[in-house]
Amino acid sequence: MNSEYKKWRSSALGRDMEMKVYGRGGKPIVVFPSAGGRFFEYEDFGMVEALRPFLEQGRAQLFAVDGVDGESWVNQALSPADRVRRHEDYERYVLNEAVPFIRWLNGSSGSLLTTGCSMGGYHAANFFFRHPEVFDGVISLSALYGPKHIFGDDWDPSLYYHFPLAYLPGLETPHILGLLRRGKIVLCVGQGDWEACGDYDCIGETRAMKAVLDAKGIPCWVDFWGVDVHHDWTWWRRQMPYFLDRIL
Repeated sequence: MNSEYKKWRSSALGRDMEMKVYGRGGKPIVVFPSAGGRFFEYEDFGMVEALRPFLEQGRAQLFAVDGVDGESWVNQALSPADRVRRHEDYERYVLNEAVPFIRWLNGSSGSLLTTGCSMGGYHAANFFFRHPEVFDGVISLSALYGPKHIFGDDWDPSLYYHFPLAYLPGLETPHILGLLRRGKIVLCVGQGDWEACGDYDCIGETRAMKAVLDAKGIPCWVDFWGVDVHHDWTWWRRQMPYFLDRIL
């Protein structure tokens, strides 16, 4: 299986950003790390190996990007507005630097799929729903989709456009809705013991996403796995190939 390491100085972020590429062709998939994770965690936790058949058969090519959550969403030393600004720098990096590189290396001018686990799932969903002209599908595993788990009641208007549960209910733009309705959307969460995750309500927020998408007429595959399925890589290694095989 082909793998390549990439690194360049990001003009959007003002610092070096790293990436790992797996496979030689097929559907380009942008992989976002979990909170505090790095570009190498997808490989380190066995996700790349779990997807080896897709990569070796040329059905998919993974692009595991780095994250900056420690400088944005989870940096409690910053105000909500400052955290939004740093996240917007990251968004410019992904859209204006990473995506053109991915298309060049992959040899495709078509749309990309996003994926991630936990907070990586939030990023995957947020990039898909905000930019359906760039991304045509998402597989989000065990994610949260609203700002409450990060900000609590510390609301700032600038948060609105960066959390799907905030902006999707008010989305009325026909062109954007049309693109989203053609997308392939998978949202999955296990119903196991969530005590280790504190007050994170991934099950409730996944249900809320289904309700919003259904109300907007946006087809989605929302899958609640059993009470033995926890917020853990052991399950994500099973879920990702299961869903990818069915939407490619």
